[in-house]
Amino acid sequence: MRLGLLFLIFIFSLGPAFAEITFEDGVFPELITSARGLGMGNAYAARVDDHHAAFYNPAGLGTFRKWQVHLFNMHLETNKTLWEAGTGGQVSNAFSNFTKTYSLDGVRELLSDHKGKMSHARYHFFPNMTFRNLSVGYMLAVQKRATIGVEDDAKFEYADRRDHGPVVSLNIPFMGGVVKVGATLVWLMRREAIGEADADQTFELRDSDYDKGQAYIFTGGTKLTLPVFGLPTFSATLHNMAGSSFSKVSDSNDTPEDIKQNLVLAFGLTPQIGKALRWHLELDYKDALGKYDLSTTRRVSAGMELDIARIMFVRLGYGDGFGSVGIGVKAREFQVDLTTYAVDTTSSEFQGEEDRRFVFSISSGI
Repeated sequence: MRLGLLFLIFIFSLGPAFAEITFEDGVFPELITSARGLGMGNAYAARVDDHHAAFYNPAGLGTFRKWQVHLFNMHLETNKTLWEAGTGGQVSNAFSNFTKTYSLDGVRELLSDHKGKMSHARYHFFPNMTFRNLSVGYMLAVQKRATIGVEDDAKFEYADRRDHGPVVSLNIPFMGGVVKVGATLVWLMRREAIGEADADQTFELRDSDYDKGQAYIFTGGTKLTLPVFGLPTFSATLHNMAGSSFSKVSDSNDTPEDIKQNLVLAFGLTPQIGKALRWHLELDYKDALGKYDLSTTRRVSAGMELDIARIMFVRLGYGDGFGSVGIGVKAREFQVDLTTYAVDTTSSEFQGEEDRRFVFSISSGI
């Protein structure tokens, strides 16, 4: 464990972060995130060996152990502000308050008592059939974020995004699996609205308020795993490798902002500790091409996972200046993960303003 502690201490010693209140696509370039990966600080590109390989690194499909068909695959995520606003106050009001978190106008009402704080919610659904070297599925991802400033005339600022589309991912091994190359194609249909409204007036987005577009998004990935102790693994993943742009949908005023390319470089070690215990350490460097103009601290993430008999998992990580922790239980028929992680919502401080988030993920099938 001493190696792991030194690993995280080194990462925490990096320079200041410069985070922004956005959808954080530079820090989270994946169209769908993994609760397992988030528990490791979202340092998961070298380790990924499940259906999330389609989004983190398609070369990871080459290490998928057995086929699965998981038609129920759900990821639910909220942050501390939205949780407190939705469940706070009197017990008799808890249910009605929490139901408000599903609409932007309901969030506006809740944030009126939590000014200066930002709400965050994310939902994923990814039914899929995944085999070694192949994954096919359909993704639906929703993100909603909002805030009201502390000024008397502060506006209600919001961001609403919905992505969906079919997903196909392939992997080809070389040299007996030492080298793996993979690619994912998503026919992505995006609907997005970012703006502001009167914080004291009922608010409802019309369909015409959304920018809509569709694009073919390719993600390419490679892995090099050396067949020596610890299985040192080097990986590279390029998101939107073709530089695709959104084409306009007929009933839209404009298209969403194009997805920038994001190169993620990763290094991992997975030493075997006894017969039933494995330990994974990983370090990821995101936005290696500098497309998002992120600071070094925002680009670097690190994590570790303790794998107990491939059934129980304990995770620790670092990302965006804050720690993360997660636990998971996995079987062929189901997988359940609980995670908490955080991001920095300030623009020029290291560990300036923590946005603590909570994730529940469940996947079941055969």
